Amino acid sequence: MGRASTDTDASTRTDASKRTDADVIVVGGGPGGSATAFHLARHGVNVLVLEKAEFPREKVCGDGLTPRAVKQLVAMGVDTEGQGWTRNRGLRVIGGGVRLELDWPDLSSFPNFGLTRTRLDFDEILVRRATEQGAVLQTGTTVTGPVYDATGRVVGVETMCGPDKEPRTYRAPLVVAADGVSGRFPLAMGMVKRADRPIGVAVRRYYKSPRHNDEYLESWLELRGKNDTQKLLPGYGWIFGMGDGRVNVGLGVLNSSVDFGKSNYKEMLVDWMGATPPDWEMNDEANADGPIMGAALPMGFNRVPHYTRGVLLVGDSGGMVNPFNGEGIAYAMESGALAAEVAVQALAEKDAARRERTLQFYPVELKARYGGYYRLGGWFVKLIGRPEIMRFATKHGMPHPTLMRFVLKLLANLTDQRGGDAMDRVINAMTRVVPAV
Repeated sequence: MGRASTDTDASTRTDASKRTDADVIVVGGGPGGSATAFHLARHGVNVLVLEKAEFPREKVCGDGLTPRAVKQLVAMGVDTEGQGWTRNRGLRVIGGGVRLELDWPDLSSFPNFGLTRTRLDFDEILVRRATEQGAVLQTGTTVTGPVYDATGRVVGVETMCGPDKEPRTYRAPLVVAADGVSGRFPLAMGMVKRADRPIGVAVRRYYKSPRHNDEYLESWLELRGKNDTQKLLPGYGWIFGMGDGRVNVGLGVLNSSVDFGKSNYKEMLVDWMGATPPDWEMNDEANADGPIMGAALPMGFNRVPHYTRGVLLVGDSGGMVNPFNGEGIAYAMESGALAAEVAVQALAEKDAARRERTLQFYPVELKARYGGYYRLGGWFVKLIGRPEIMRFATKHGMPHPTLMRFVLKLLANLTDQRGGDAMDRVINAMTRVVPAV
């Protein structure tokens, strides 16, 4: 593979059909793109990451990392012991008049702790790990669409670079689309989102709080506002301690809810904050730190195929958010690692047909890993979108710690595939027998 030329002189531009700027171009420098680039570069692949923003940059997120995400950070050699990282030991669930603290499961496959870190610098930490391995990062570069060869295969990208929006073309035999929920690159290829897959909307805000070092992530299954404490607000909520004097507070609403798209989610968040316990000190707007920001949550493989015509979709671009809990970072990083593994093998093939066959393994393996689980998640989303079912489940499930430990494993997708306990075996069996999405 080796290091490819990045020359942009006249001779290179006029003979663009023979020019190669990288072995792989990664569109987007978020967790999925950075993980892809890290694992590619670690194997000697010449990888170019194109990111439209400059680092550090803000992203709308809950900032909570489950053990599943922590495992991927460890695999990338990220030092999670330093300043800015806050450990948590599990999840505190509040609903049905019950407050239950559940530790992360003790598994051989995953760590037994989670983390929080602001996305403001989290993404930069990951992309710097990729560049330390040899990946080339180019910021201020907006990718506007694909470049095709005569057969319709993608062999590069069109971009606008710098403050002057200078048009520039970059070429590579493989492209990884890791451009997040917008998915502008696959959209430019005609790959639209599937309307039959779940999607959510989340809003979040930072608040100054004395409980910023809380050792549990907090999940609210029932939300009530200060204006009408008897009425349940739609959706679910979270409060995650950031360890820096602030907490990340947010709520999410799924498209299975009758209130989806009909409510002012920002007003709803402020209303809920007004009814939260006084010891959090979030019922005082003076403690708000920054604006309320929102984003979509593309779930359950809502954009497919995950490989086509020389392009692999990673993370949110391929709709890989977990429908059970709204977690996206872990799956972005996992899919990035898998995409890199497949790309390395494909690039080693000299025969075009064998290379293509190797690349087709990527969507097959994604489906095998997550297809059944995401199908279950889609059914779960439809069920909890009905308020009467959600109230029944909360009322009758919350008082039973053993059942809730099972639910935690299921919702967080934390099981041992081999040698696990009875709960692991039941969950694993469920995901195997359910038809994959």
